[in-house]
Amino acid sequence: MVFTELRFLFFFLVVFVLHWTLSGATSRKVLLLISSYVFYSAWDWRFASLLLLSTVIDYWVARAIEREPADRRRKGWLTISLLANLGILGFFKYFNFFVQSGAGFLGWLGLPVDVPTLSIVLPLGISFYTFQTMSYTLDVYRRKLRAAGPLDFAVFVAFFPQLVAGPIVRASDFLPQLTTLRRWADVVVRPALTLFLIGYIKKACVADNIAPIVDTYFAAPATFTASAAVLAVMLYAVQIYCDFSGYSDMAIGTARLLGYDLCRNFDAPYLSASVTEFWRRWHISLSTWLRDYLYITLGGNRGPAWMTYRNLMLTMLLGGLWHGAAWTFVVWGALHGLALAAERALGIGVAAHGWRRLVRVPLTFWWVCVTWIFFRADGFPAAMITLKSFVLWDSPGTRSLPPFLYGVVAALAAVHVLTRLLHRDERPDATTRLPAWGYAVAYGAAFALATAALPLQYRPFIYFQF
Repeated sequence: MVFTELRFLFFFLVVFVLHWTLSGATSRKVLLLISSYVFYSAWDWRFASLLLLSTVIDYWVARAIEREPADRRRKGWLTISLLANLGILGFFKYFNFFVQSGAGFLGWLGLPVDVPTLSIVLPLGISFYTFQTMSYTLDVYRRKLRAAGPLDFAVFVAFFPQLVAGPIVRASDFLPQLTTLRRWADVVVRPALTLFLIGYIKKACVADNIAPIVDTYFAAPATFTASAAVLAVMLYAVQIYCDFSGYSDMAIGTARLLGYDLCRNFDAPYLSASVTEFWRRWHISLSTWLRDYLYITLGGNRGPAWMTYRNLMLTMLLGGLWHGAAWTFVVWGALHGLALAAERALGIGVAAHGWRRLVRVPLTFWWVCVTWIFFRADGFPAAMITLKSFVLWDSPGTRSLPPFLYGVVAALAAVHVLTRLLHRDERPDATTRLPAWGYAVAYGAAFALATAALPLQYRPFIYFQF
């Protein structure tokens, strides 16, 4: 069950009405917990047991860490949590990848082996909720957070708006919201509904209509011209942004309608003037997670410069591997790591104004598009063909893409800039100034137009595979 399906609308309406009908905080949390497991089980009920297992393990480990005064034993409990979480994630997501990579390496050494692989189905959202539960036990271990009760912790892990594709919510941000009764009077309805609609349009109308064009190119990149390659890569940049940020918008809007606040996950990332700034605007919940729990743990920017560059590279390599079990994702992470290290060495930060920003924004976008090639391509041969076409404008292909798509990219870029300018100062939502009937008419018309623009074929969210 996903946000763009009709059955989610009926599911959420039932949860919404019951949630605000119930008067007790405990009864509402029980409802949210049951609803979240129903939501997750609609995909495959068997994998709900993994969600429950992670919840039980980290609940008991956190309680043990909090009770234990000895640092050595606290570290032992934390190790159990990390091994359990990473073990589950590693088996379901990386088992075949490491087995096949090991066999390939042995074959390269002249020691060919025949290794078995397993038909493993990747559980939906496992990377997201694994990082959430790990951050919880790490915060309890660092004494930044008190261990939560079983119901509160279970709701935190399984909360359905952000369960399968983020944002990656911190326990320190979400758990305090469960300790007080949510009040309908505190819910700002119109901005929440508007944000959900914006996310719906991004995903269903923009990303899903672009997807067939991108798929056509990447299915046979050698048959297309260089200009088609440039256009396809830019369209993929639009697709993945609208797909993922659209999901985040809908998740945040849905949570707000239930009285809960989730962290912002995107902030006009393609207007960044450096790769450093890009990672402060793209998938913010993941980039801050990697910073706080991996980069700083490795040493951050403490010590000599070479250690800082090492920490940046390791963080981005593991960040790339988090996205998928393929070497192309590792290369994607490595390219971002190299860019971050180069910017740090050259003293290029996030501050850029005037003509410098006008120059650096398109250069940053170009580099991000180069890295997207490895993120999207079906293997290294296809990636290298596309890379050659995109960077050197050299391709043997003759097929082209419709020229009007350049206009589509330009129009969407203008919307991206305009949206950033309108919301730069965190101004109040303009919809709050409309009369109720005016807002209802405008919302209904926008939703009708969005529905009319839906593609015939439904497409799952890209980040569901991670």
